[in-house]
Amino acid sequence: MKYTFLPNTDLKVSKVCLGTMTFGEQNSESDAHAQLDYAVDSGVNFIDTAEMYPIAAREATLGNTERYIGTWLKKTGKRDNLVIATKIAGPNRGMAYIRQPLDFSKKSIHEAVHLSLNNLQTDYIDLYQMHWPERVMNMFGQRGVSKIDVEWQENFFEVLSIYDGLIKEGKIKHIGVSNENPYGVMKFISESNNHNLPRIVTIQNPFSLLNRLYEVGLSEIGMRENVGLLAYSPLAFSFLTGKHLNGILPTSRLGLFPQFTRYANENCLKATKLYQEIAKSNGLTLTQMALAFVNQQDFVTATIVGATTVGQLQENIAAFETVLSPKIISEINTIQELFPNPAP
Repeated sequence: MKYTFLPNTDLKVSKVCLGTMTFGEQNSESDAHAQLDYAVDSGVNFIDTAEMYPIAAREATLGNTERYIGTWLKKTGKRDNLVIATKIAGPNRGMAYIRQPLDFSKKSIHEAVHLSLNNLQTDYIDLYQMHWPERVMNMFGQRGVSKIDVEWQENFFEVLSIYDGLIKEGKIKHIGVSNENPYGVMKFISESNNHNLPRIVTIQNPFSLLNRLYEVGLSEIGMRENVGLLAYSPLAFSFLTGKHLNGILPTSRLGLFPQFTRYANENCLKATKLYQEIAKSNGLTLTQMALAFVNQQDFVTATIVGATTVGQLQENIAAFETVLSPKIISEINTIQELFPNPAP
């Protein structure tokens, strides 16, 4: 296992981060514990979760993922050896059952932090992230903003001031954003610099062979401002394992939750078939090639991998030993030119 540091921190993290959004929906508590055991035994020390998990989100299972991680932490006593990241849900996603209002006010952030601390059975959170912005913007399958949300009032300074208090209390150590764009990242950085407030250290956005939008704008910001990408969905909801090339498997994540349409389009299928050919011609599985491609990007701090079985997790972690040659990268880029970012 290879390790790095979260930017501008002393937190040493594995390049593989265990994603946990299946815990509590597709995975039972014992399944979750088995995945955590295997990941940690393999050298993974970085675990990502969120208050709204598991996915697909629903009121009946809200918080199960954090709770399953919490019971494992209590059972194993390994908390201090790990870096735990979680997230507060923002508005605009139709999940009023989480809290009202669903925003980044002081009341909401404090409520969310304390609930996550309780669920995780820990005294502190290493990395606390905003799951998506308060303002309406392009994300989850939308390529652009059709109009500006005139109702939203800029509050970057206020939000950072709230986190400053929580950091001083010892409840959280560092902060990050997720599903953000260049405007939001630069506003947070500017407010931090101007007012000596906590600085975002990471951005958790999608990045895969089917979605390289991070490379446009955000990659330069990340490298120049030292904000690390935590790349999620590197296998595109399992599409980049190749198992859906002859149709969506009904028992898979895409089959069980058809509302997630980001990868369910013709161009994703066409591109994936071509990527599969590249992998096969170079003696690789598509899974190996897809994960290795993400891992090799200079702007990626860690890659978030999830699974529904320990066997899948074993294959995913092993793929990080793969190194792609310049020839393979060139072949990949040719397909990207033909089908650029079919899964925004």
